[in-house]
Amino acid sequence: MAEGRSESMPGETKEEEPFKTIPMKRKRKREKMEDIETTDGSKRPSFPPAKPETLMDGKVESRKIPVPPHRYTPLKENWLKIFTPIVEHLKLQIREKKWLHVKHFFKKGNLRCHVTISYFQSSKDTQDIGAIQKGADFVQAFILGFEVEDALALVRLDELFLETFEINDVKPLKGEHLARAIGRIAGRGGRTKFTIENVSKTRIILADSKIHILGSFQNIKIARTAICNLILGSPPSKVYGNLRAVASRSSERF
Repeated sequence: MAEGRSESMPGETKEEEPFKTIPMKRKRKREKMEDIETTDGSKRPSFPPAKPETLMDGKVESRKIPVPPHRYTPLKENWLKIFTPIVEHLKLQIREKKWLHVKHFFKKGNLRCHVTISYFQSSKDTQDIGAIQKGADFVQAFILGFEVEDALALVRLDELFLETFEINDVKPLKGEHLARAIGRIAGRGGRTKFTIENVSKTRIILADSKIHILGSFQNIKIARTAICNLILGSPPSKVYGNLRAVASRSSERF
């Protein structure tokens, strides 16, 4: 054998060297952020709230709400309750106008029909841009048949809405079938309607084949589902059971 070489014989064992971890070199791109130094220091800009006059460009908005003849007497009796929150709280101007319609000729004589329109107008004292829409919703809810105290919640709260639909939108019914559907929604002595109102925390008005619901978005959905089930022919006992389940779920959430 040559010097400097060592050959391993078949019977000999070679000592194992310890395992060494080799670090992996990875190149990563790093974004370099430059700090911008200002003379005043880093401060968030503060802007004053915009005035309604600047947003409306000096224009005066108005709303006109037609009042049917059968709601003129309640409007006259509760005019002070309607007038006070609109003028004092919303800082709006409201007035009534009367127009005399053209005479309608019938066989037995002439019929004159008066239509009253509540006219809203924003003023310089109006601080909220959405005040005129709140006032219009408030009067519209009263005209649809809601009590003044219930309709006033539209002025005080922002998460209340009005929804109107007809029975024929759910299922086309005529004659006695339509009358029975209205009877199922109302119940004996209005018990079914009151139950839906108390469970869903809404207010419901039945005006012939039209149904008006006042409440929050989620509560309106609960009441609308119950009314639609009654229109489609579900018995009130089944609707009560569904409402009980919904009420228990809502109580667990809160």
